[in-house]
Amino acid sequence: MADINPKTDLVLERVVDVSPEQVWKAWTEPKHLMPWFCPKPWQTAECEIDLVPGGRFYTVMQSPEGNKMPPMAGCYLEVVPNRRLVWTSALAPGWRPQDAADAPFLFTCILTFEPHGTGGCKYTAVALHKDEAGAEAHAKMGFHQGWGAALDQLVAYMKGQG
Repeated sequence: MADINPKTDLVLERVVDVSPEQVWKAWTEPKHLMPWFCPKPWQTAECEIDLVPGGRFYTVMQSPEGNKMPPMAGCYLEVVPNRRLVWTSALAPGWRPQDAADAPFLFTCILTFEPHGTGGCKYTAVALHKDEAGAEAHAKMGFHQGWGAALDQLVAYMKGQG
């Protein structure tokens, strides 16, 4: 895990009652990511996942009125099945530097899924930013509330999958 800098990094850590394998599936398969990825009533309209280091992570969020946000595209840096997923919006697939016009909001996401108790998971999401301004902007966008609501949706969705 990267050293956490409280001035530049945002952290969401919770214990959830679905397994690391279920959380992994929800984060790595488009058909399972799309139902929960953005806080309701928004939805994920598009999703592409090429789950290899250097592969593409791509989503498009859509408002209840049908307006699509600019795509969020990034590159996977590390893929450890059922335990750790790292991607960044600073790079395009193939580790190519991202054009600022294509990635107006740059950060690196470190997700860890640790077994907890009987069938649960300690879920940690860390958003690393270049500077305090980036972290502050992400926090003001609702990082904790939005990512927390999305995690609640992930858990409810995966429980419904049996």
